[in-house]
Amino acid sequence: MKRKLLSAVLCCLIAATTQAAWAAGDPAEDEAWKKEPAYGKEIIVGYNGGLCLGTFGIAQMKGFYEAEGLKTKIVRMAGGSSAQTDAIGTGKVDVAGDHIATMLVPTINGVRMKFTTGIHTGCKSLYVLKDSPIKSTKDLEGKYIAIPDGIGNSDHNIAMRFLNKDNVDPMKVKWKVVEAGASVLAMQNGEISAALLGDQFAKQFLDNGTLRIIRSLTFDEDFKKEACCIHAVSLDFYNQNPITVKKLTRAHEKASEWMMNNREEAVKILQANNWASGDYDLVLEIFNTYDFSISDELTEQTLRDTINDYKKFGLIDKNKDTETLIKQVWDPVLAD
Repeated sequence: MKRKLLSAVLCCLIAATTQAAWAAGDPAEDEAWKKEPAYGKEIIVGYNGGLCLGTFGIAQMKGFYEAEGLKTKIVRMAGGSSAQTDAIGTGKVDVAGDHIATMLVPTINGVRMKFTTGIHTGCKSLYVLKDSPIKSTKDLEGKYIAIPDGIGNSDHNIAMRFLNKDNVDPMKVKWKVVEAGASVLAMQNGEISAALLGDQFAKQFLDNGTLRIIRSLTFDEDFKKEACCIHAVSLDFYNQNPITVKKLTRAHEKASEWMMNNREEAVKILQANNWASGDYDLVLEIFNTYDFSISDELTEQTLRDTINDYKKFGLIDKNKDTETLIKQVWDPVLAD
């Protein structure tokens, strides 16, 4: 009994010492940090206000950036799926996040950014009408699939990966740009047979029996452990401020951990700041399908698998070495 008590006391002391050391920081690192261009300056965080990327808002509101000694400003992004990629690539913001399906190809093709950690799993699925004869992706050959954010963007790329995984040639389906809000009606009118939609948007139609899922990043065994969105920093910022980048990434990871342990409060904070819209219970239910604790190992594997798939689609030069591309776009800075 005494041994157990002593062991418990020692564990508490070790934990307290570790936490104190983390809070105090590494003196040598702190001195080096003062020499970085970003030290003491306001860092611009690009955030589109969505539930998927809520970690950025939580890191700001709950003081995780501040705990790292960072001065940060959240800038709301708007202008479609390419807005954050363009902003971070041109240095208008220092850090942002978005779908791997949105950011990967531009980064490989020269947009100046670096990925430092994954954000979460899940969030989009391929939907058909509940009473549709479509039972699998194979049944979509020769038929129209709606991709709300356009040809070559995340919805298109995700849908092609679904097809490829099922040995369906993406060239054997037809693609149509239809806004998410019009996609259900377009299916009912027979204009399209399926649509790639965000699960949060589609939830009401799933619940009322209008839609059903035939393929999913969120629920299917072969995709649900993949990273959907990724944390990115401007490449110039990354090169000039390595310690600041670690601090930004660590604050993001701490916010992710907090969100997983305080789901209800996280949703309330996001909704209070207009960073997540809709019925609270619905938003919480969708939030609970995301895994914000995804590891860097799984994120790296997602990047590797996605690169290899995109080579098959001609989105990435098939002659480029996958591991070389991984090193180009990816640096899990907290793994050092």
